[in-house]
Order: sequence, then structure tokens, then C-alpha cells
Amino acid sequence: MDRKPWGIGVAGLGTVGAGLLQFLGENPAFAPAGGLAYVSGVSARSRSRPRPVDISNIPWFDDPVALAQADATEIFVELIGGSDGPAKAAVEAALRAGKPVVTANKALIAEHGAELAALAEENDAPLLFEAAVMGGVPAVKVVREALVGDDIHSIAGILNGTCNYILTEMEATGRSFEEVLAEAQRLGYAEADPTMDVGGFDAAHKITILAALAFGCAPNFAAAEIEGIDQVALLDIRMAKDLGYRIKLVASAERSPHGALVRVHPTLAPLDHPLARAGGALNALFIEGERTGRLFLQGPGAGAAPTAAAVAADISDVIAGARRPVFQAPAEDLTPFDPVDPSKLMGRAYLRFLVKDEPGVIAAVSETLAEAGVSIESFLQKPTEGAEGVPIVLTTHAVAESALSAAVERIAGLPAVLDRPRLLRIARI
Repeated sequence: MDRKPWGIGVAGLGTVGAGLLQFLGENPAFAPAGGLAYVSGVSARSRSRPRPVDISNIPWFDDPVALAQADATEIFVELIGGSDGPAKAAVEAALRAGKPVVTANKALIAEHGAELAALAEENDAPLLFEAAVMGGVPAVKVVREALVGDDIHSIAGILNGTCNYILTEMEATGRSFEEVLAEAQRLGYAEADPTMDVGGFDAAHKITILAALAFGCAPNFAAAEIEGIDQVALLDIRMAKDLGYRIKLVASAERSPHGALVRVHPTLAPLDHPLARAGGALNALFIEGERTGRLFLQGPGAGAAPTAAAVAADISDVIAGARRPVFQAPAEDLTPFDPVDPSKLMGRAYLRFLVKDEPGVIAAVSETLAEAGVSIESFLQKPTEGAEGVPIVLTTHAVAESALSAAVERIAGLPAVLDRPRLLRIARI
């Protein structure tokens, strides 16, 4: 049958961009709807940078905005990254020109999704971003399309492969966070500036997008609570395992009658829990629906081939003429979710104290917790050779976070406590 040619303008030729060019070069007729995709132009920071694909015969654009506006660009693919700057300008230019946009840019969608959705609707242009969350795992399609007939209560999972790799290696090798991070940077798993990953911001962008899709609201990245893994000590990893847990960076979004809570923080998951068993750079996600119950997705969250496959899937949808609202509802009806006060939430926690090795310390800690209304579930004291003090670790029964925070502050002021108490949450999923 005759296949209509579709010119694909690709801005950003890093790992994913190069992977996409290779895929399109080898599979121009991949779209089931019968389109024939070809790369009509490219743009990147450097034209001469060595790449695994030959771009010498592809039209080059120094300015991604010019590529977005070019007549030959029928679908604009943005793989530049960053919430502002050239990426945002180019996407806006494409949408204003009425051109479909496919992006893998989670920061852009999480921070400017509502205004971009309005611009897309105003100009009748699709805006797709499957590759922005979980790489090759179709998390966006599952939430936006497959579960449109359900009411999603919560989403939680591991959304950053770099952090998962670091925590997995710390446990497996007994090395510190700093040592494993340096190795991850040498291997290319972590950026030279790893703040977006280890600080929890990358995962926060992704869960913000999923929350908007799941709850039919505008993305509200500013309301997300974010804590990274840079303060997770090897001691905590060991002690948590002795208690039957593994520490993971978990991103979660939970809806209640009072609003939604979107947060990212290191979390203890039972060793037999699917999240605990997702090692290395894997991503994993639980979705809890009113009608479908609990669904579980797992797979590679990054990499050239998986992420390029997700971009290609969105290109295929454009070719097929698939259309739906960007965030489940018309842009004019989107409002940011109301954040829930986390201090009122109930949950279990892991507490670790470094104390002087002297009589009465445990009693003082226990008494302080009891006075704050915090009930101890399990207790572990494990002297560490060469340590300045004795680490005491305990887990609590479900308690309001306000009470827990107050107890931690009071314990931090006890004369026998040598360091700031460490608080980690225990998974509720």
C-alpha cells in the first residue's frame, strides 16, 4: 500500500536522539498505520561531535526553533532536555505552528505541562511524552489510555535508575554512597553533576506527570515533597536489611478527599516486596485503581534503545491520528491538585540514633517516644567496631508524621545523642 512520508525533525542528539535516528534509519515503515517516517532535519549543540550514527546527509539546524518551524518538519521530536531555554522555546514554536510534538523531557512537562497543553489545544497539535517516564516501560500510556475507565487512587514506584543502581551497589559491595556514585559517573550511569538524580528531582518530575495523568489535574511540581539519597548511609542499608527491609528511592502520588500528596523519599520496602527485588537500574511502578485493583510494571527506565522505542511509539500514534487530551481533561478545565498536609498522615517509620554507650540511654529514648505518642514496633542495637557511638535502630507502628517529627526533635536534644537522628519511612504499598 502507499505510505505517506512523514518528516521527523529531531532536536537533541545525545544517547536517546542517536538511538532514535538509528531506529528510524533501520525501520522507516515501523508505524502500523502505514506512514513512512524519515528524519527531515536535526539540531544539537555540536555538529562535529562523534556519534554512533551518520548525520552527514541530514539537513542541519543550528537553532532548534528553526527546525521546529521548518516546512519539512511534520513531527517535531524534542530530546534536548531542561525545563526552559532552547527546549521550551522549540516546543512552543512547533505547537504554535500546529505541529505534533513528541518529547522525552520530563522537566519540561512537569513544570510547564499545563501551559503547553493549552498551547497544543489552541493550535490543534498533539503533545506526547511517553518517553518522559520510565523509558521503555509504557507507564504514561497505561495511565492515560488503558486506565481511563478507572479511578486511580495511588501510584508509587522506583522511577530513577541511577539512584536504584547506587543503592543496589552500596548493599552488594559495602561501599559508601560517594564511592558508588563516583563509579556510576565513570560508567556513564550518572551525570558529572548528579544533583537531578541523587537529589530526587528527576523522580519528582516523573511522579508529577503521572499524578497529573492519574488524577486529571495540572502538573504541580512545586507542591512535590522531595528528598534524595545523598544522605543514605551504608549503616542504614545494613541495619534496614537486618530488620528485613531494603532501602529504595520511592516516588509516590496518593489522592484523598482533601487533595493529593506527591513525594519522593528514601523508603524501606520489605525484602520480599517487588520494589525491593527491583535491582540495578530497573524501574518499577505500582498503580492502585478502584476497579482494576493493583497493577505492577517493571523494566528499563533509561537507555538508548528502550527510550527511543517509547519516542517511536508516540510518533506512531501521531501517524495513526490518535488524539486525546494531554492530561485527561481539556486544558481549560485543568487545575493544580491541592497538596495534602503531610504532617497529618499516618505511617510507619525507621529511626536510627547514634548514642553514647552509657546506662539509661535506651530508656531515655523510649520514654521520649512514648511521651510523643510514638509506639515502638521493633528494636535493634548493633555496636559497630570503630564507631564513635552505638547505633540504635527501631521501627514504629503507624503514627502521625507530626508526632514523629516532634519526637525526633526532642530526641536530638538529649545529651546522650551524638548525631542528628535519621528518619526513613516504611513503604505503605
